[in-house]
Amino acid sequence: MTTRRQVLTGAGGLVLSVAAASGAMGLVSCAATQQKEAPTPQAVAQLQQAADAQQLPWPYKALDPVATAERGYKAYYDGGCMYGAFEAIIGELRAAVGAPYNTLPTKMMAYGKAGVNGWGTLCGALNGGAAAIYVVSDDKTRDQLIDELYSWYSQEAMPQYTPKNPKFQKIATSTSESPLCHISVTKWCNASGFAALSPERAERCAWVTASVAKYVAEMLNSNAQASFKAAHTIPAAVTQCLACHGKGGAKENVHASRMTSCTQCHTDLGPKHPGSR
Repeated sequence: MTTRRQVLTGAGGLVLSVAAASGAMGLVSCAATQQKEAPTPQAVAQLQQAADAQQLPWPYKALDPVATAERGYKAYYDGGCMYGAFEAIIGELRAAVGAPYNTLPTKMMAYGKAGVNGWGTLCGALNGGAAAIYVVSDDKTRDQLIDELYSWYSQEAMPQYTPKNPKFQKIATSTSESPLCHISVTKWCNASGFAALSPERAERCAWVTASVAKYVAEMLNSNAQASFKAAHTIPAAVTQCLACHGKGGAKENVHASRMTSCTQCHTDLGPKHPGSR
């Protein structure tokens, strides 16, 4: 026979899962009926917390951008760029707010390192930063914040933040014109002269992770004060390309409507093509 202790202990595991699907208060009533005694206030609070955690956005408290960047820099070496950026934001909120952030296993984001498990696709720092934005912002502002993050990253020279205790005192910067890890790293290697698998490149990505974490914190702080305004827009050259290749265009064969450069990859354009340089 199930004991009262087993029911309450399960509040952190199976009971939470059931609470998410069936409703926390209904589960409390069920447990109380089964045991013929009222649930403790602690059990009720745990189950209500589990139910509240299913709803986004989660509560936000203004972050220290520098502290966030430092946490991101250190976390990079513990789990890569995506984990570093995500842990920077969520970890600071975990310390400042507590629940529900203390229930979120941020290490799950380690899969995004080096463009998802080394595939060189989306920059992990951007991936983690966007995930954090999604947790703490509402439907009205999420897209705006993510668009600004990606545009900023693609158009600015990176990295922009220097950690307090870096492994190298100086790291070269480069402008990626793309949110892709492969392009970003290759452009940096060409600019710096260091190899893609060198310690210097790893340090560069740690600085980039810190830079992204800091910028996300700054945006989220502004958003919480209802003062956020995007500072980076889609370049005119890309808008020109999308007039033909984007939604409603004569070709409409491009689904990357927010890229910051077309011609860095599409070098086969003829001299009469509107997008050729």
